[in-house]
Amino acid sequence: MNSIKELFLLEPTMTYLNHGSFGACPRPVFEDYQNWQRKLENQPVQFLTEYLYPALKKSRLSLSDFVGCDEKEIVFFQNPTTAVTNIIYNLDLEPGDEILMTNHEYGALIRAWSEWAQKKNVTIIQQEIPIPVTTEENFIELFWKGVTPKTKVIFLSHITSSTALIFPVKKIIQKAKEQNILTIIDGAHVPAHIPLNIHDLGCDFYTGACHKWLCSPKGASFLFVKKEHQHWIKPVVYSWGKNGDDPGPTEFLQDFNWQGTRDMSAFLCLPTAIEFYKKEIKLKQQTCFDLIQNIHTEFRNTFNTDSISPGGKWLGQMVAHPLPKNTSSDLKEQLWSDYNIEIPIFERNGQSYIRISIQVYNTQKDIDLLMSALRTRI
Repeated sequence: MNSIKELFLLEPTMTYLNHGSFGACPRPVFEDYQNWQRKLENQPVQFLTEYLYPALKKSRLSLSDFVGCDEKEIVFFQNPTTAVTNIIYNLDLEPGDEILMTNHEYGALIRAWSEWAQKKNVTIIQQEIPIPVTTEENFIELFWKGVTPKTKVIFLSHITSSTALIFPVKKIIQKAKEQNILTIIDGAHVPAHIPLNIHDLGCDFYTGACHKWLCSPKGASFLFVKKEHQHWIKPVVYSWGKNGDDPGPTEFLQDFNWQGTRDMSAFLCLPTAIEFYKKEIKLKQQTCFDLIQNIHTEFRNTFNTDSISPGGKWLGQMVAHPLPKNTSSDLKEQLWSDYNIEIPIFERNGQSYIRISIQVYNTQKDIDLLMSALRTRI
């Protein structure tokens, strides 16, 4: 019996191999979430004008310690897409300036950048990083070829969504600093997945999702804004700010904490989510990493297709792999309807990929079922 799986609310007959998309909230965290919602509804006025702000501070303190920054540098957002969009609409760039990213970035954010860039006559450069990737040095060399005198901002995933690769962002950030280029890091998949110390990275902005690997309720993400930038980063949605009920401690936080009436319960149970991670997940993560390395090899042997990385430090708790050309277009639906396996299959540049996520509730039995199913369908 998998006792850790019983702590999650997932349907027990399902083989869930897609934690990376939306996470999964464990029972103790979900119960804390519901408790906050009940407190809100018991006395909405007192909760939203008095009790909310000390609770938000407690969450900021807990999360900032967990991700390696100062409490006054974090603001909460429902998701990383919203957080990055708020940065985008604060940038003061000139026509012809360039934003550099890779061709592995998250599709919704590529669209967000592109829509804004068209209005501002700013150029988006998606530097091609061909797969398979090889070494960090080769990655950095290829990426840096996209830098020109017009490059003002680098936007880069820490862990990519579709290709599930861990990029060497720290070295890119260091090079960007030398040329006075702003760095915005999309770390949606990072918190509680791989070690994170934002101050050590040295980036200007960093966003992460808490509902993925930290297993908080949906709608809990954060944006780190370096203190030197806080005077010019303003909310896209203005509300009461310093004229409202928020006692502080800074106008920057006041502007972002309250953006109209909403349920902030997902943010308030982050201390519980972090506690659950430290108690139930952290010590078991190495097993997840080891399983992914094995799956990386097994995918290659099963499909007889080349891996998109050499494995090792390119991978965390996810791995994506190209499927053979003759794979049925409804493979995802077949795996679900015939085997009750939830796993994403997607197309990128005309090639179909499968991506597996391994969380502590997964076992070798789950992997064996997937591989057996794939061998009957490929």
